[in-house]
Amino acid sequence: MQLQDILYSQGFGTRRVCAGLIQQGHVEVKPAGEAVFRLETDSTAQIEEEGATLKVQGKEWLYQAKAYVLLHKPAGTECSQKPSTYPSIYTLLPIPLRQRPSKTAVTGVQAVGRLDQDTTGMLLLSDDGQFIHRMSSPKKHVPKVYEVVTKHAVDAKQIERLLAGVVLDDDPQPVSAAACSQTGEKSLSLTLTEGKYHQVKRMLAAVGNRVEGLHRSRIGAMQLPQDLLPGHWRWLSQDDLALLR
Repeated sequence: MQLQDILYSQGFGTRRVCAGLIQQGHVEVKPAGEAVFRLETDSTAQIEEEGATLKVQGKEWLYQAKAYVLLHKPAGTECSQKPSTYPSIYTLLPIPLRQRPSKTAVTGVQAVGRLDQDTTGMLLLSDDGQFIHRMSSPKKHVPKVYEVVTKHAVDAKQIERLLAGVVLDDDPQPVSAAACSQTGEKSLSLTLTEGKYHQVKRMLAAVGNRVEGLHRSRIGAMQLPQDLLPGHWRWLSQDDLALLR
């Protein structure tokens, strides 16, 4: 692949911008299996993209054909490109992830589902439409685990109702938790396999309680890493993707 096309595919700007970065000496390349970077000033140079590491204006970037990202969402952020009140979670990502092109437009990575502005925890983002559909479709039954802090004490009857299913105000079909266990006097762990609007909060309200704090700790078989701090992100590894599937 031409080097300018590699940079474009990774979100470093239009092809003209990418060609300019290369021609002005701002791009170094380290092909797979090589130990050192080399300066490349020919924007049309043919480079084997798989496994290549770029250094663009001094910052390293491993080539990724598709982007699979894990973000530890902090409170006070919105999962929207056009937030209404709070900062967007997309501002926590580097510009190339926000500029990655699709076949028809520059859309960047997209969140796999949404978390409320006051909800924290595990959020996946990708530019792979099939992956987004597989992880978010209720038909795929991907479990998502939430740690819930409640206003009132949790009792066995509430747990039973959450497992049996509760009716939400806009949906005649009962919604049930795939798993639910009490973790403290005013806390519980709740597993869902679908994602309706404000679902956890509405389910707790339906059993006579109220959510005071909400954190997503697991998706599929993958736990949110303890060393990934709020507001930070990292690439998903192949092992991570296997756990998610």
